[in-house]
This record gives sequence, C-alpha cells and structure tokens, in this order.
Amino acid sequence: MEQLTKIVQEISSFMWGWPMIIMLLGTHLYLTIRLRFPQLHILKALRLSVSKDKDAGGDVSQFGALATSLAATIGTGNIIGVATAVALGGPGAVFWCWLTGVLGMSTKYAEGLLAVKYRIKNSSGEMIGGPMYALERGLGLKWLGVLFCIFTALAAFGIGNTVQANSISLLLNESYGVSPLT
Repeated sequence: MEQLTKIVQEISSFMWGWPMIIMLLGTHLYLTIRLRFPQLHILKALRLSVSKDKDAGGDVSQFGALATSLAATIGTGNIIGVATAVALGGPGAVFWCWLTGVLGMSTKYAEGLLAVKYRIKNSSGEMIGGPMYALERGLGLKWLGVLFCIFTALAAFGIGNTVQANSISLLLNESYGVSPLT
C-alpha cells in the first residue's frame, strides 16, 4: 500500500506542476483566440444577464443562470486558492490569478455554450443537460458521459465539501483555537 501511495503522490506532484499550468493556460489562450476574445463583451453579457426578458422561455431566469454558474465557478478555488497562491507565491501570484481569470472567461463561455447547445427537454417538459449530454450528443461517446457521471458522483463526496470544511476548520483553529474535531 505504501508503494501505491508513493506512486500516486509522484504522479500528483508532477501533474500539479508545470503540465497543469500549461494545459490550463493553453486551453484558456486557445479558446480566447478561437472564440475571438469573448472577454471584450463582458459588460454586454452582464447587462443581458441581469435584465428581465419577459419573452424568454425556460426554467431559470438569466440572472439565476448567471448566479448558479458563478457559484459553481468562484467557490473554493477563489477563496482558498488565491490565499494559498499568495502565501506560497507571494504578491506576484495575484497577477497570474488575475490573468488566468480573465483568459478563463473564454473557457467558461465555451462550457456554457456546449451546455445550451446539447441540452434536451425531458418528458416533463423541463430542460436537462450538462457535460454528460455534450459528451453523448456532441462527441457521440455515451460511455464517456456515463463515466463522467460516475466520477462526478464520487467526487461530490470528497472534493468540494471536504476542502471547504477543512479550510474553515483550519482557519477557526489557527485564529480562535477551536478544535478541528468539534
């Protein structure tokens, strides 16, 4: 078991270094250029998302869709991630966080576009979709969509909630001496 742990740690430390930075920034930069700089239209997008459209159909308002999307995107990564980046990388890390955020808008735009393009209406008349529908209907790989669902369900038990609970408990412990076990 120790050998397996060591192998996983080595792969993790390699992947969470330069390869991950290159893949993320490369994807952001590629999509920014390919989509012709959607960041230039951010003010128009914000105006459209907070304005009321009485003729719009669907289950969720424009503002509700924006709030849900931002909640899923901003979450723990921007709260704990930026603090960790500044602690480990110094004040210069804020510039790289900012640059990645601006370029990452095109990736988030592409994700939303695929979600809207490949969504379907279920038997109750509700719109359903997500990455698994894009994998199934866009790429024709239903097995990959199913695998995505399985991995997402497994990750829901540990990644998001555990990271947030751990960060909060560490903060309370360091600031106020509250035991992380209580």
